[in-house]
Amino acid sequence: MSEITILLDDIDRRILNALQVDASQTNSELARLVHVSAPTCLRRVKHLTDSGVIERQVAIVAPQRIGPSLTAVVEITLDVQAAERMAEFEQLVAGDAAVLQCYRVSPGPDFVLIVQVADMPAYHALAHRLFAAHANVRNVKSYFSTFRSKFETRIAV
Repeated sequence: MSEITILLDDIDRRILNALQVDASQTNSELARLVHVSAPTCLRRVKHLTDSGVIERQVAIVAPQRIGPSLTAVVEITLDVQAAERMAEFEQLVAGDAAVLQCYRVSPGPDFVLIVQVADMPAYHALAHRLFAAHANVRNVKSYFSTFRSKFETRIAV
């Protein structure tokens, strides 16, 4: 599966950097910040969105502000690593709201997941739902966050 790389010029890079810091600004504010006209900025953002460079714009919620939360980094090793079995597992975890991120990795485990749940009983329910009940999961190794010293969504462009 090959992705097409989009060539970015300096204006595109300035727009992407500014939006990654604050996507809530108006088009006029963004245009002023990156030193282009408002119509140019709007056209560029639309092109970056239509081409898939900008996947989506979201609000980032501080988990500690909305109630108890437990973050776990989970390593998963499957028993059978055939492509269709890997895709089956990815589809399973993609459908679970507690799974924030899923990566195929190599070497080592087959997957690394980032999960966010309310507490240990909620993690236990997730582990049963996604791992214990899935016949192809051979090994699960979980790490529980005790302190988050950095969280960044920005990609250097």
